[in-house]
Amino acid sequence: MALNKTRPAFPAFFWPLPAYAALSLLSSAFSIDPATSFKDCRELLLFLVVPMAFAALSSVPKIKAGTACLLASAMASCGYSLHQFLFKTAPGGRATGFMSHTMTQGGLLMLFCLAALALFLFLREKLRWLWAAALVPSLACLALTQTRSAWIGFALGAALLIALYKPKLLALAPLLIGLFFLAAPRTIKDRAFSAFNMKDKSNQDRLEYLRAGWKVINLRPLLGTGPDTVDEVFNDPTLALSSHAAQNVHLHNNLVQIAAERGLPAAAAWLAFLAWAAISSLRLFRRGEPWAKALAGLALAAAASLFVAGFFEYNFGDSEITVLFLILITLPHGLADAGRKRPRTGTA
Repeated sequence: MALNKTRPAFPAFFWPLPAYAALSLLSSAFSIDPATSFKDCRELLLFLVVPMAFAALSSVPKIKAGTACLLASAMASCGYSLHQFLFKTAPGGRATGFMSHTMTQGGLLMLFCLAALALFLFLREKLRWLWAAALVPSLACLALTQTRSAWIGFALGAALLIALYKPKLLALAPLLIGLFFLAAPRTIKDRAFSAFNMKDKSNQDRLEYLRAGWKVINLRPLLGTGPDTVDEVFNDPTLALSSHAAQNVHLHNNLVQIAAERGLPAAAAWLAFLAWAAISSLRLFRRGEPWAKALAGLALAAAASLFVAGFFEYNFGDSEITVLFLILITLPHGLADAGRKRPRTGTA
């Protein structure tokens, strides 16, 4: 942008993000620990990924180059994850890939698997088969993370993509789930079934976090406790958290975490951002060519998957996931904007 002397541009769905950032800074000013909150606000700079991607990835050749980099990095991560699982992880262990936590790896693979599926379904060139091939090891490595929230997010996003492509194919879902359970190791099957076990410790913790989060929201509904401070109030006896739950550092829920730390207005801004991104992507999908359809469908599926997985994990607070998510939802809008600006040729 600086070299071309152009003004910064961004898709319309970006507007709620500056509002979210402003409310986060205001919350930090009234935080129970302003120093910690203002330090955490450095991550708000990640939102600049949207105008950067909007400007840099605005044509099919540029997007092909960008997605090729994504493909290469994902395959490297999958290769290391498989090596890690086979030779380094204890039996029943969870693969983290190059990430420090399984949930980060799971969230990234959730988004990549949706990208691979979208490009396979909607492209009409040989490149689609490369993405189909990449989907196989990516799904295997997603399973190896044993991250249930990412599994659920991918399942919903994949169902949405298939519904946009050929709704009748959704009838195959039970068969595919059955084949997955036949092929999956026992530890992964147990992990999947644990999602429905209310005696599971992590499920019980999440219920505690929900109750504690709502108590915090009721106490400070407008500005919350301040970014990155909920863990500081975990030991408040009025929250009645168990000793195990109180050891965590967040509430495992995007909406509750944002509302508790930044206030209900910030949570509303975040919801507006997601809804705007999803609706605008659906509009682009309905009138797009193959690449435009693939990217718009991906953006819609990514928004849905992040939202649903975010009921069980604070994935919007994970910078690696946030950056990839922001890039993916921006791609169709950058392509559409470049198409509108491109001069038309032909005879009158």
